[in-house]
This record gives sequence, structure tokens and C-alpha cells, in this order.
Amino acid sequence: MTVEQNVLQQHSQKHQQTLLNQLREITGTTDVQLLQQALQVSNGDLAEAVAFLTEKNAKVPQQDEATYYQTSQVASDRYISVGSQADTNVIDLTGDDKDDLQRAIALSLEESSRAFRETGITDEEQAISRVLEASIAENKASLKRTHTEVWSDSPNPHDRKRIDNCPVGLKNVGNTCWFSAVIQSLFNLLEFQRLVLHYSPPARVHDLPRNQKEHRNLPFMQELRHLFSLMVGSKRKYVDPSRAVEILKDAFKSSESQQQDVSEFTHKLLDWLEDAFQMKAEEDREGEKPKNPMVELFYGRFLAVGVLEGKKFENTEMFGQYPLQVNGFKDLHECLEAAMIEGEIESLHSAENSARSGQEHWFTELPPVLTFELSRFEFNQALGRPEKIHNKLEFPSMLYLDRYMDRNREITRIKREEIRRLKEHLTLLQQRLERYLSYGSGPKRFPLADVLQYAMEFASSKPVCTSPVEDIDPSVPLGGTAGQQLPPPSTAEQESLPPPESSGSASGPTTASTAAQQQRVPIHKPFTQSRLPPDLPMHPAPRHISEEELRVLEGCLHRWRSEVENDTRDLQGSINRIHRTIELMYSDKSMMQVPYRLHAVLVHEGQANAGHYWAYIYDPHQRCWMKYNDISVTKSSWEELVRDSFGGYRNASAYCLMYINDKKPFLIEEEFDKETGQLLSGLDKLPPDLKHYVKEDNELFDKEVQEWNTLQARKAQQEKLALVAAAATAAAAASAAASAATSNSTTSSSPQPMSTESSPPDNTVAQQEPEYMEQPSPTDDSKHLQEDTERAISRAAAEQEERSPEALLNAAIKLEYARLLRFAQEDTSLENDYRLQHVIVYFIQNQAPKKILERTLLTQFADRNLAFDERCKSIMNVARAKLDLIKPEEVNMDEYEMWHQDYSNFRETSVFMITGLELFQKRNYVEALMYLIYSYQYNKELLSKGLYRGHDEELLSYYRRECLL
Repeated sequence: MTVEQNVLQQHSQKHQQTLLNQLREITGTTDVQLLQQALQVSNGDLAEAVAFLTEKNAKVPQQDEATYYQTSQVASDRYISVGSQADTNVIDLTGDDKDDLQRAIALSLEESSRAFRETGITDEEQAISRVLEASIAENKASLKRTHTEVWSDSPNPHDRKRIDNCPVGLKNVGNTCWFSAVIQSLFNLLEFQRLVLHYSPPARVHDLPRNQKEHRNLPFMQELRHLFSLMVGSKRKYVDPSRAVEILKDAFKSSESQQQDVSEFTHKLLDWLEDAFQMKAEEDREGEKPKNPMVELFYGRFLAVGVLEGKKFENTEMFGQYPLQVNGFKDLHECLEAAMIEGEIESLHSAENSARSGQEHWFTELPPVLTFELSRFEFNQALGRPEKIHNKLEFPSMLYLDRYMDRNREITRIKREEIRRLKEHLTLLQQRLERYLSYGSGPKRFPLADVLQYAMEFASSKPVCTSPVEDIDPSVPLGGTAGQQLPPPSTAEQESLPPPESSGSASGPTTASTAAQQQRVPIHKPFTQSRLPPDLPMHPAPRHISEEELRVLEGCLHRWRSEVENDTRDLQGSINRIHRTIELMYSDKSMMQVPYRLHAVLVHEGQANAGHYWAYIYDPHQRCWMKYNDISVTKSSWEELVRDSFGGYRNASAYCLMYINDKKPFLIEEEFDKETGQLLSGLDKLPPDLKHYVKEDNELFDKEVQEWNTLQARKAQQEKLALVAAAATAAAAASAAASAATSNSTTSSSPQPMSTESSPPDNTVAQQEPEYMEQPSPTDDSKHLQEDTERAISRAAAEQEERSPEALLNAAIKLEYARLLRFAQEDTSLENDYRLQHVIVYFIQNQAPKKILERTLLTQFADRNLAFDERCKSIMNVARAKLDLIKPEEVNMDEYEMWHQDYSNFRETSVFMITGLELFQKRNYVEALMYLIYSYQYNKELLSKGLYRGHDEELLSYYRRECLL
């Protein structure tokens, strides 16, 4: 029995350890006690344990900091795995497994919590909307994804048709967003594009057996040519790069599921291109050293000058992509300065030999295309895994590299030494300024000028002769009882009161006199009195201060504060001047002769082990930035690029910068026909073999479009016939129902419901009124609007002496506007939002033009549904006449309709929101989530036009997030 118990106990411990390991792997939580607590609460159920940790991560802020979710873009922004952790952290959400969704939520929460602690990134927009809204968009489009596909083609070829000469996107064929970003950046270098399109394999490869490089590189080059030709002349909105990608991937696969680092792919891509062009260059040479166009385009040289163990050395090295560290630097120049200097370099400039070692790099030859590889990943030794650096790093659109050139070595050293000296002075000034801005010896410090000002205010306060606690009786509850508040005593009563006893007196007054005095002493009751007693000072004040003391003290404090302010101003001025001097150190023309313009920025969004890639590429012909995100190619802006690329804002940042020499326009110049001089575009840019290849593909696409059109025409004809048949059936049914109804009406004496034809015309509104006034809501807004209008007319009739219809109309409009203006100025809760009760309140809060307000009010009083007495009828007729007299140039009807359409959208958003909140209260979270997502999206569009155009965005975000959890 003892042996069996031991076996069972060992088995139980092993099972619990297995569960702990799985839970740690899923959630990323390393706290053993927390993991054990989750298993204990869930009774060993892994899914419930994940839910427990998810809820705990979401609701328990760490160090009073709100925890935000940071998930990643789905749709075309599907994350790809990098490195050995891909299998454990990348979760497939395309299936129906609910456990996968729970794992995804838990992993996202853990990653976002860690990212917030490390970087302080808190972006609510990244929390839910991109995952859910992209997912809903997929469902609406019926796009079913598989494990190997990130994007499925729309069955409608018109959705995949290229519009005019828009750039062609690249389909994501399974974690290939990195490939799309790199290829688009290179393709938009027109010189590189020409080199690839006009590449022809060496003639000897057709006769001789291929070696390993030729067997791999030449087929890749051919597929790359095909891909580039389709990107030039295809009729498709996006093309499939599968063949080129598969060849590239095959070189790295050690197993079916393993994926390599993206930077390694990029290096390998350029290596293959270099090898392919090298083979061609060696065949074409005639006794000369072959020139490889890839090397000339992407490779430069630098001179390494240094000291190794006291011995000086110089050597020249070639470089391609130049690696730069990001951590610890604020901009690209700081990264470059650090990368160009390694070790201790003081001995480089001295004649004495020393044991110090170090080196400087000086560019001797820069490539036309200069690529910087930003190292945003580092290995965390404590956690045993790579982590992404989210620090902000700024980079310019125009980069001057003169300071790094070997020919400017001496002048750069002088400037660097001057900058070093200025920064030392700057540090000293900043330390001195800090003493003025954070004055004091305790944990809380304040600006010294403010401290002196506070002292001056205290000294200048009206002196008080009593302690601040002497007029408060601890036996009487603070604030008293409601309805028992006593008024402060009059002047005569105050004079009749005995003076307060000193603390050292032997005995106090009698009990009766004490009670009387307690009834007379005015006690401040903060919850029942709206004002402080007149003799209670607003701030602490000195007990006794003479005029002479006050005069001396005020003089000293004024003088000291003035001195402190002058010192602070001088220090800040000196600091600003030094900053400006440093900024302008390299601004003279001699140091602005090597300009490099930013051509492309490759962006990574996500964490170290998973993420999505896209590219921003500058179009010099349209003079704008374009965003290349797989199949999507859209116009962008420098502001959007900065937001997504600098880092520090969320978990998206640039990992590669591609600059081009601004003095070599051939890199981005279009090609012209040598005979006619005309600009070559489309298929005219292609050599004959590629032109034929693209034409065949375009013919296949045209055939697909034609077949789709035929199929849709056939479906439309079938639907038309079905509608005719349905209409005939419905007509027969309606005729039979009418006969039955007629028969019943003659034989039955019971009361019948009122028919539509006999119902009163209360809901019939003039055509010119907005649509939302024609459709009664469940709260019967139309009826309320009609009652408000009639009430305004009645009040105007009671207050107005002149009883003409026009005078009554003007008075009623003024009264109604005053009432609505009062509503617009009140702060209300969501349940009593006056904007939902009347369009004018919405217009006032959003500062609609006066003409829009006037026409809307006239429309309200021109309603045909007003009470059918003569007064209302006459006012309605005057209002309608005034509407007819308004000329088109007086009121912009497009603007009028736009304002009313915005209000209609606001009401629709409100319906979605309220429906979602009601479903949330009923715990119908899935259905509520759909309404809240749509209301959030519509509300966001409204808020983009003004603060009061929509509802509280944080409220919607909160309930949307709660629904997800």
C-alpha cells in the first residue's frame, strides 16, 4: 500500500509539474507561486488557469500603472515566427479551437504587460481594434485562411484588378511579409529594377554542368525577373511571389517548421544577386577585372585607423549593410558616431605609444545605395530569450555624411572635440539649473522661485490670533445634522461672547455658559455650507507680524526671487545656446557636400520572436511617401512614417533604412526610348521574353474576368426569373388573403385592428425634413419634437403682445433656441444626453454655422404634423413660406445635408452603442462585441471631426475590451 501511494504521489507531482510547464509556456508567466495559485483555483483545468491568469494580468495593475494590451495586426499583418521560439509563441487563430484563442489572449496580455514595464508604451488603439476589426473584415469578405496562407484571393476578379498605373502589391504566401518589404524597396530603385529585368544568364551554363551556386542562383534570378516584370506590367492589383520565395526558403530549411532570422534572409538575397551578376560579369570581361553592378550599387569601403596594444594600424575594408546599435542613442547621427569609434581612441591622436586599443572608421567610398541595419533586438540573459528594443530613434529624410568621410578626418576630429567640450559644459549647467528647479533636502522638491513666492504669500496673509483648532469642538460631529445648521452670530453677539480661556487656566466656564457658547460658535460644515465663515482664513497665516517685519521680509523675498529667476533664465539661455551650437556644428556648406536622401524604411511591428513587416518608400515623381503592406499599396505621409518608424510610440519601429546618393539621379530616373526620346512605361520597359510572359498572364486574367462577368450575368438572369415567380406567388397569396379578409369583415362583429390606410397621418413629414425625423424611434422622438414645438408656440402666444403669425413664429423660435442652448451648455450623463433629444443641441455643441441652425429650426416649425388649430396652422404656413424664400446662395444645401447626415450617423452610432451595452448587461458578450466594435469605429470617424461629434471613446474601449475578455 505504501509503495502504491508513493507511485501515485510521484505521478501526481510529475503531472502537476507538466501542467506548470505548459502554463508557463502559454502565458509567459515565470512566477511559480502565481502559476500554482492558478492551477489550484482551476482544479487543474489548464483552460481555466489561463483564464485566471488572463484576468489577473488585466485587472491587477503593477505599481499603479494601467496595463494595456498590445496585440498585433492580423489580416495582411499576420505575424511571422523568427528563431527557435516560433512554435511556442505564435498561435494559429484560423481554426475553430477556442483554446488557441485563449492562449492568444493570455500571451498578448503577458507581452503587453512586460512591454509596458520596460518602455512605458500604452496604446489603447493597439489593444483590441486591430485584432477584432480585421477579423470581422475577414469574415465579411469570406476569406478563409489556411496554415500556409495569410491572404486568400477574392473570388471576384474585379476586386483584384489593378487601377490605372497604381503600384502592384505582393501577396503574402505564408509569413512572407519580410520578403514583400525588401523586394518592394529594391524594385522601386529603378536602376536596380533595370539591372534585374535585363539580366541574361551566362551562355556557358547551357552547355556545362551547373555547380551548386548556379543550380540555385540562376533559377532564382529567372523567377525574380518574372516577378519584377509582373510588377511592371500586370493587370492584377497584386501578384504571387511564391516561386521566388520557395527557392530562397529552401536554402535555409533544416526542418519544415523552422524559420530563420529576417536579416539573414536579406543578406542572403543580396549575396545571391551578387553571385549571379558576378557569373555574368566574368563571362563578359575581356582581360579586365570584372565589374559587378550589385557590388557597385550596394557596397562601399571604409578605412579602419587604430591602435592595437600600442601599435598603430590602418587597413581598408568593404561593407554592404552597415549595422548600427539603437540602445542608448536618440538619433541616427549618435548611432553613427558610436559605430565609427570603437574602444579608447585617445592614443590615436597622441605620439606616445600606449597599451590602449581602439579604432576609428572613416568612409573612403560610399555606395550609391547606403543601407543601415538597425539592431533592435538583444538577448536577455536572465530570461534566456531575445527581446525587442522599443526605444525611440529619430532619423532625417536628408542625411549628410561629410563628417564621416576620410577626407574630412582632421576637421571632424576638431569638431568632435569641440562638441565633447560643449557637452561637458552643458552637463555642468544642467546640474546647476536642476538645483534651482528641484530645491530642498527632503524627498519632495520644488522650484526655488516658487518656494520664495509661497513664503511671501504666507507672510503677506492676514494675521490670525487664534489656533486653527480652538473654534472646533470635537464633541460636535463635523458638519452637524441636516436641518440643524446655525447661522453665524451677529456682531452684537460676538461682542457679548466671553474671551477664549487660555490653555493654562485652572478651570473653565460653567456648564450652562459652555453649552450656550457652543451653540453660538459658528462651525464650518463642508457638506451643508457653501461658503467658508468670514473669519476662517483660506490659507495658513502667521500669528503675529509687525509692519516693519513684513516690510523687511517682503523686500528680501522679492529681491531673492528676482535673483533666482534671473539666474534660472541665464542658465536656460546658456543651455539653449549650447544646444543650438551643437546642432549647427556641421551645418556649414563644406560639411554638406555628401547628401543622401531617404529612399525606403522597412518597419517591424511586434516582439523579438514574432512580428509583421512593411515598407515606406518615397515616390520622387508624385513627391509623396507610399506604404507597401503586402497586397495593399496606399499613399502615406511623413507624419505616419515617423509615428510607425521612430519607435517609442508602440511596438512598431524601423529595422532597416535605405538611403540613396542624392547626387546620382540615375538611381531613380525613368527610362526613355533611345530613338524617339519618349518615356517608357508598362510593357514597353520589358525585354521581349518578359513582355511575352506578362502578356500571357494578362490574357489569363482577362479570361478570368470575362468568365466571372458571364457567370454573374447568368446569376442575375436566374434571380430575375426567381423574383418574377416569387412576385406571382405573392400576388396570388395576397388576393386569397384579401378575399378571406372581406369575408371575415362581413360575418364578424368583433372589433378589427385599424388598417394602414385608415391610420392617422401623424408620421407623415414633409420631404425636405431629414430622414431621422421621419422614422419614429422606440422613444417616439417625433412625438416629443412635435410637443416641444407646440409648447414653444403656446409660450410665445402667452408672452407676446403682437399676435401676428410671423411675430409668434419669431418669438417661438427664440424661446425654443434658448431652451436648446441651455441644454447644450449642461453636462449630462449618457442616459440623458440632450444631443439625442434634439439635433439643434448637437449642432450648437459642434459649432454649426448660424444659417444651418436657422434653417433647421424653421423646418421644425414647418412640420405638417403640428396640432390642427388655426394658430399652429398659420405659424406652420409662415415657416414653410420662409423656407421657400431662402435662396440657394444663402444656405449651402450640401453643407446643410452634410451636417444632418453627421447627426444621423451620430444617432445610428448611439443605437449600436446602447444595443451593445444592453447585450453586455445581459451577458451576451459575443453579440455585444459586434455592436460595440461597429459603434467604436463609427464613433471614431465622428470624433475625427470634433470633440462633441460622438461619444466617450474610453467608455466604448473599456466595454469592448471587457467583451473580449
